[in-house]
Amino acid sequence: MKKIIVPLLLLCGPAPAAEPAWKAGVAKVNITPRESIWMAGYGARTKPSEGVLQEIYVKALALQDTAGAVSVMVTSDLLGFSAAISAAIAGSAQKQFGLTRDRLLLNSSHTHSGPVTGTVLRPAYAMEKAHEEVVARYTTWLTERTLTAIGESIRNLAPASLFFEQGLAGFAVNRRRVGNRQYPGPVDHDVPVLAVRGADNALRGVVFGYSCHATVLSDYTINGDWPGYAQEAVERAHPGAIALFVAGCGADANPLPRRSVTLAKNYGETLATAVESVLDAKMRAVTGPLRTAFEYVDIPFAKAPSRAEFEARLKEKDAARVRHARYMLDILERDGKLAATYPYPVQAWQFGGSLTLVPLAGEVVVDYSLRLRGKYGWNDMWVAGYSNDVFAYIPSLRVLKEGGYEGGGAMIGYGQPGPFGESVEEDIMRKVDEVLTKVGRK
Repeated sequence: MKKIIVPLLLLCGPAPAAEPAWKAGVAKVNITPRESIWMAGYGARTKPSEGVLQEIYVKALALQDTAGAVSVMVTSDLLGFSAAISAAIAGSAQKQFGLTRDRLLLNSSHTHSGPVTGTVLRPAYAMEKAHEEVVARYTTWLTERTLTAIGESIRNLAPASLFFEQGLAGFAVNRRRVGNRQYPGPVDHDVPVLAVRGADNALRGVVFGYSCHATVLSDYTINGDWPGYAQEAVERAHPGAIALFVAGCGADANPLPRRSVTLAKNYGETLATAVESVLDAKMRAVTGPLRTAFEYVDIPFAKAPSRAEFEARLKEKDAARVRHARYMLDILERDGKLAATYPYPVQAWQFGGSLTLVPLAGEVVVDYSLRLRGKYGWNDMWVAGYSNDVFAYIPSLRVLKEGGYEGGGAMIGYGQPGPFGESVEEDIMRKVDEVLTKVGRK
């Protein structure tokens, strides 16, 4: 009689699936203004919004590693969070949910078709008192809605696995070459994608980024511009999943050509297609634990104009320069001096040994992303801009010396005393190195 040999593995049944290394929760909360409001991004607008082209949202991804630490990433269809708004959200998030500041990330898509919030770019707008009151009401409501999203994401925590890879999309153009073709034209066309899958492997959330201004549209209707359409397209392709867009270092990049809804939708579909190509291919597992750091570095301003110079500007014809001069004189009257430095926040999230995310504040030019990724690694380094505090353009030394809008001209609209000093790039890079060392990035 022939012996029948049954493999021990079959007798024992199928091997149990590995326990997911993470818990994740996602949430999506509508922040579309409920009344007509002044719109952010363009100083040439002369009146508040006139309707809604597309609903806008604040979204949150909560992550808990095996050590039990909870971190939350917030994305938004906004021009940006100011330092004051971020501090209010972070303070309440710590009280309500125990989130320390290093474990809360606040990013904005920088759409120029969303509402004005707080003091972001405030001197750029010719608002009257009634407009200011609407903005104040909306800002308070926005803070509440953001905390709602954070809380819902934490309550939704469930076993999950994370995966990362990058794609490419090519519609970003270095806008400084428009009219200055002798300038270099660096861009970052990579599309980082973080997939969040449940224990059943179903897609629950997708975080993706791109380095380009959200400036296709410039009318008076509220919308998320191409990042909003990109998120819509990803969610449409994956019912039940939430898509979160993280703006990269696109301060000197524009989507070109632009100025039509068709183009905004096309660019959104282009980016969504790039995301889909990543999701359809093999992605690398993202391991824990999630180590985090958040610190400030004082970055210097160049010498500011004198009080007499600002007083002389009050007689100029340029309305923006007049508003800025009045803004500076009000500060001089209140404080007796203008700030010599700005406290710049630098954050780092290190996912085990598999992925590093560096959120930087302000409108960061692409040189920072290219430099950091060239130094630390192109395949596992993700650099974001527009994070935690949108208060100015952040030029590299090259852009600062070239001058122009990103090199210093935009400081008028942002209400800063003047351009940054020449050490700005190295001061920020040194602090990035320090926080990366703290989270264990070699």
